[in-house]
Amino acid sequence: MLELEKDRAEIIAVVRKQEALAQFTAFNEETAFDLGSAIYTIARSKRLPVAINIRTSERVLFHAAMPGATPDNDQWVRRKSNVVLRFHQSSLLYGQSMAEKGRTIGPEWGLDPLDYAGHGGSFPIRVKKVGVIGAITVSGLPQLDDHRMIIEALDQFLKLELPKF
Repeated sequence: MLELEKDRAEIIAVVRKQEALAQFTAFNEETAFDLGSAIYTIARSKRLPVAINIRTSERVLFHAAMPGATPDNDQWVRRKSNVVLRFHQSSLLYGQSMAEKGRTIGPEWGLDPLDYAGHGGSFPIRVKKVGVIGAITVSGLPQLDDHRMIIEALDQFLKLELPKF
C-alpha cells in the first residue's frame, strides 16, 4: 500500500504518465454520460459510497450519488474539480506537487481551501489537439482510491492500460 509522503515521487510520476496517455479524440454530452455510467457501474458493483461527477467549467454533464454518499461528497467534488479546471492537471497531481514543495492550498496562492482541494479524485478530460475541457471527479473514498476508480474507468472506456500505483 502506498503512503502519500513516502511514495510521493512515484505517485507524481505515475499520474503525469496517466494524464499524458488518457486523452479523448472527442468529448460531448453523450461521452460524458457513457463514461459516467461506466464509473457508476464500477461503484455499484463494489457497493462504494461515492459521488460521481463529470463537468466542464460551465456546467455539469453527469452526476450520480451512490447509497452512502453524503452532501459533503458533493462539496469535495466541487473543490477537487475546481483544481482540475483551473490548473489543467489532476487534483492528486496538484496536491502532491504542492506537498513536495512544502506548500498547501491557501490564500498565499490566491486559493481559498473552501473552493479548492488538492486531494485525489478529480482527473482532467483532455481532448487531443484541444486541451483540457472538463473534469471527471469521484468522492467518497480515500483520495488514492477515488483516483484509482477514475483510472479503472478510463482504462475500460479508452481501451488503455494506464500505469498504476
